[in-house]
Amino acid sequence: MKNHLILLATYLISQAVQLCAEPVLVLVGAYANKPEEGISVYTMCDKTGAIIPTTVLGGQKNPSFLELHPNGKFVYAVNEIGNYEGEKQGAVSSYSLNPKTGQLKLLNQQPTKGSSPCHISIDKEGKHALVANYGGGSVVSLPIHKDGTLGAPVSFHQHEGSSVNPARQKGPHGHAINLDPSNNYAFASDLGLDKILIYKFNACSGILTKHGHASLAPGAGPRHFAISQDSKFAYSLNELHSTITSLKFDAKKGKLSSIQTISTLPTGYKGRNSTAEIRIHPNGKFLYSSNRGHDSIAVFKIHPKLGTLTPLQEQKTGGKTPRNFNITPNGKFLLAANQSSNDITLLKIDTETGLLTPTKHRVETPRPVCIRFLKVQ
Repeated sequence: MKNHLILLATYLISQAVQLCAEPVLVLVGAYANKPEEGISVYTMCDKTGAIIPTTVLGGQKNPSFLELHPNGKFVYAVNEIGNYEGEKQGAVSSYSLNPKTGQLKLLNQQPTKGSSPCHISIDKEGKHALVANYGGGSVVSLPIHKDGTLGAPVSFHQHEGSSVNPARQKGPHGHAINLDPSNNYAFASDLGLDKILIYKFNACSGILTKHGHASLAPGAGPRHFAISQDSKFAYSLNELHSTITSLKFDAKKGKLSSIQTISTLPTGYKGRNSTAEIRIHPNGKFLYSSNRGHDSIAVFKIHPKLGTLTPLQEQKTGGKTPRNFNITPNGKFLLAANQSSNDITLLKIDTETGLLTPTKHRVETPRPVCIRFLKVQ
């Protein structure tokens, strides 16, 4: 039976390859409560946006946030759990990926030394994985071996402090850790501290060293982070205030300085909302962020010299609670992972204006949390 499924997956992808110039695999991380749930893989046509279910690796414990190795052969997922190996910590898993079939195979797991890990990034050399632990608020780095497996943690930092929101900020909550394009600095967004903690990153050893921080508005709750490819500007998505803070980045000094804060919501909106994901378009001209509550994607134009944002649109995703989204490598489509409606919806991007248009394409998938792409060769 398993061999038949692999053959079917291979056939589906081969058909997509014939129909599309550059088909891509779509990998979806999720909150998995049932044995058959885990990491789902789809094949997407870059011309039409059609999405074909391909395979699922079940039996994984909350593989919520994913990241691909630069070579495309390995996938890494945080296991967003509170107890692993009898300790109050989560785990991170490594998988091999067959791009011809979409099949995933578990390689190994390592502890994250903090509970409920919620974000992972891979350095550009593919030698280290960096993880943010929401529970307790900490970050950790782990080596990646040549065979794709993860080694034991080599660097760990426990955040300390609190902020003004008694419901969400009694203590630190690491929500993301991202590297700059030079692979020299890591930015750790801590929702509980209203800070982006800056670490110097040693690309050889994987060691993170405290370097500085950028403070945001009290109660803002920084969640995710995006940095421009030229390393001049960065953007903090603030979950609790539903805002984006634009920052200037001094790559020589490793310093962030705030230049603007802007709402992700339409003027006059009074309902409940929290933000989730932020991304810069591949052409560098536009920025997108997701609203949970308003259930939309906010679109902004990026000023090329100042780095400031101008609102363009708030487009409904057609689903509920867009926890995550991603933009296809060709920049033509945006896929929104709607956690509460258990689906992924597709919006078309006008690459000249940045504006979004809904499409008919939608796939059902349980509690999607993260979307990643890999071009099919």
